[in-house]
Amino acid sequence: MNKSIFKAYDIRGLYPQDLNGQDAYQIGRAIVQHTNAKTIVIGADMRTSSPEIQAGLMRGITEQGANVINIGLVSTPMLYFASWKLNVDGGVMITASHNTAEWNGLKLCKKNAVPIGEGDGMEEIRDLALGGKFTQSEIIGTIENNETLKKEYSKYISSFFKSGFNRKKIVIDFANSVGALDKDIFEKFPDDVEPVYLFEELDGTFPNHEANPLKLETLEALQEKVLAEKADLGISYDGDADRVGFVDEKGEIVPMDYMIALLAEETLKKYPGGTILMDLRSSNAVREVIEEAGGKVHRCRVGHSLIKGQMRRDDAIFAGELSGHYFFEENSKAEMTTLAVITLLNLLNETGKTMSELTENLKRYFHSGEINSDVEDKVGMMNKLKEIYKEGTLDELDGVRIDFADWWFNVRASNTEPKLRLNLEAKTKELMEQKREELLNIIRG
Repeated sequence: MNKSIFKAYDIRGLYPQDLNGQDAYQIGRAIVQHTNAKTIVIGADMRTSSPEIQAGLMRGITEQGANVINIGLVSTPMLYFASWKLNVDGGVMITASHNTAEWNGLKLCKKNAVPIGEGDGMEEIRDLALGGKFTQSEIIGTIENNETLKKEYSKYISSFFKSGFNRKKIVIDFANSVGALDKDIFEKFPDDVEPVYLFEELDGTFPNHEANPLKLETLEALQEKVLAEKADLGISYDGDADRVGFVDEKGEIVPMDYMIALLAEETLKKYPGGTILMDLRSSNAVREVIEEAGGKVHRCRVGHSLIKGQMRRDDAIFAGELSGHYFFEENSKAEMTTLAVITLLNLLNETGKTMSELTENLKRYFHSGEINSDVEDKVGMMNKLKEIYKEGTLDELDGVRIDFADWWFNVRASNTEPKLRLNLEAKTKELMEQKREELLNIIRG
């Protein structure tokens, strides 16, 4: 087994050379031995390699003495929902998220969607799986197929929609992914919502475009369709539907950190004065808007498992990440993308504003977006930047973030590649561009 498939947030590798059914078998046994779980819920996305990996995983779990509840073809938010709705000790989602078709992987959690990642069991499971030395169970676990979970999930999310407003036309790009399993939610309210679908057929080869709304080119078809349909909103799911991107009624892409602020404002109406986590790459405008709404803001590291862990430590009611992960109290502090969509539709209805009007208040600064540079000595470069910009306020929560009066930057090392990722924001476009070029000249030598 390739050790490198064990990442900070999940397990991910190329199929079949890095991750296949036999590897999943070993990992299944390791999960049970490390967690002492008695029952684990399992779900899978639509990738062509998922059935083999699922079969191996279930064989490993049951041979190690634990029972499996198989909820079949699901999205990652459905798996997290199952982890607190069902009587289980943990869950595993078979997916490689937004990665292309030749990849697959596993996302692991304990009961109530408590993450298993770096520092929370991933290293121990990795070492057990690689070593292959397991205690022999005296019993073989059972496999139960659950066909009702998806209906319960749909009913639960639908309960948050507030009807009785002007009908909204929405265009949803499912990117041939399991997000399309949520179609019935949008069809429950025919007097309120008119859905138009793009790429709704489940296809693990992703024939139309990469299922990654963070890559702006993947949103082009959605932008065109929103304009053609004169729709109120465009929605784009990623490969396992735990991330979502948005396009406004003008066909413009809504920055994902703006969504943190909008969704947080709505959450604070239910939990006044609550704590919100925002990804440290997000605009300062996000913090300001949340604080203006009475919320307390804590910065968080990048990575879904790390954020879910911090939500519990900080007792946060909502969290958002710049890549389009939105974490809700209503799903045991885990992602629930369609709840993000429903919340936004409620906000559009209740305010009577368009999407572009809702985001106008957040256009206070100029952001560079994330820029990647090839750097072999990532630590050395970050130390160099700390020295050059030592007059600023240093934050080393995740990489290096340095704040000045009218601009800030963050540089983080990639977990998987020899790259540094730069995000920068300033009060004026000119200052942003000047500092962006200044930093890139240093980073790229």
